[in-house]
Amino acid sequence: MKNVLVTGGAGFIGSNFVHYLLQEKQDIECLVNLDLLTYAGNLDNLLRVKDDKRYVFVHGDIRDKELVNQLFDKYKFDTVVHFAAESHVDRSIMEPDIFLTTNIVGSQTLLEAAKRHWNLEPDNKYSRSYLPGVRYLQVSTDEVYGALGKTGMFTETTPISPNSPYSASKASADLIVHAYYQTYGMPVSITRCSNNYGPYQFPEKLIPLILHNAMNNKPLPIYGDGMQIRDWLHVNDHCSAILRVLEKGEPGEVYNIGGNNERANIEIVKLILSVIGKSESLITYVKDRPGHDRRYAIDNTKITTQLGWAPSYTFQQGISETIEWYLQNSAWVERVVSGDYMEYYSRTYKNSAVD
Repeated sequence: MKNVLVTGGAGFIGSNFVHYLLQEKQDIECLVNLDLLTYAGNLDNLLRVKDDKRYVFVHGDIRDKELVNQLFDKYKFDTVVHFAAESHVDRSIMEPDIFLTTNIVGSQTLLEAAKRHWNLEPDNKYSRSYLPGVRYLQVSTDEVYGALGKTGMFTETTPISPNSPYSASKASADLIVHAYYQTYGMPVSITRCSNNYGPYQFPEKLIPLILHNAMNNKPLPIYGDGMQIRDWLHVNDHCSAILRVLEKGEPGEVYNIGGNNERANIEIVKLILSVIGKSESLITYVKDRPGHDRRYAIDNTKITTQLGWAPSYTFQQGISETIEWYLQNSAWVERVVSGDYMEYYSRTYKNSAVD
């Protein structure tokens, strides 16, 4: 792993992964972050690495075939970690078309570029021989499995049954990745994670939204009865799992990544209020969103037993550190909420990194 393309590296999980990989893999020669900088992409997330000589930012769209191929030509990637996606379920309900084009067409554009540059005989449709050491990793979500009842957990063999335009688009992308493995023999992997939390999360998501509203004594909107259950995974644990799959995972395999921390949304909200000393009277129950999955839970057995990975964060440790981070970085939150962060790119980067 010398030359790495990370898509969506200015988003929440992507930016944490950029930090993690540059820290953990000192022998990386180049890490290119390709990000369109939509509402959730924020270059403020990457201020600590922007002067790292190994790091390159490219403002661009994963659906842009010409740009993606230029990047492969210039940087000779041996690894692709594909985070870039429209990922907010509520937005997918209102604007499903952008989710289909970005999440499905964008993924296929990247796959095709990787196949063309990595296959030893790219013009031979029967060739299944690739450059040594290359790997394409699709970062997906447990939402592709649909919803669980009161018991049970998602395994890698759980049938896909997505319930929102977002999860349907991610499931479609996963199937295309799998098809590139079966048809072309591409060395691909798919990871499916549970709900992430930690630094740099866009304030539409539950934990940063509740923190920001509560600190400003604003109502805390809770869907339905708030008893939707999620398996909470600290973003640093997610990053370590992705690196483990890149280094030890078998091509063509799916690996579920969870935090072993099932919590109801309302439980999270009340815990945050207790920690920061705010009243539960701020809680406001609102009409549940259409197709809202009731419960997710991840079975980690495969990645734990086969690759030796396990989450290192307890929920108590992770949520305490996360709350402290947001309280210590209120200026970051305010810039995101106000939209000021969107102007950073135009002030800082005037030209594309592709000549």
